[in-house]
Amino acid sequence: MSAIDHYINEVMEVGAGEARADGSAAVEAHHLLLGIAAHGDTAARTALATAGLDRAALRAALDREFEHSLNAVGVSPGALSLPSPAPDPDRRPGMGASVRLALERGFARVGRKRDLRPAHVLLGVLEAEVGTVPRALALAGVDRAELMTAVHRAADASPW
Repeated sequence: MSAIDHYINEVMEVGAGEARADGSAAVEAHHLLLGIAAHGDTAARTALATAGLDRAALRAALDREFEHSLNAVGVSPGALSLPSPAPDPDRRPGMGASVRLALERGFARVGRKRDLRPAHVLLGVLEAEVGTVPRALALAGVDRAELMTAVHRAADASPW
């Protein structure tokens, strides 16, 4: 198994843990993003950290996005006693559509799989025009285009 295979497996495992903690049946792009932010010493993680997006900051942005989405449909989270998710430690979340698309976009950035790097996976997540990740980043005041440029720069400066 190549280094990128190990990397993808590891960030997907972290993402699966995030999905379980959320009570989600599937690993989605925002779970993968949390996995990328939590994983090792990569150009992708460094670019996120430089933008102030460590795992805790991303989790806070995702929580704000959830509350904002509820408010958009007339539900005030503060007015309700929403139960905490009931994670099932035995359930293995499947791969959701948003993470499949993110990986496809990342893989499409390179001609050969052996050229794939963690930054390409992150770019695949960040390139989504709609969905949880772009809404959460917008609510956090993050300029996605600027962040993607930083990820490109970090990838060019570091082979991994």
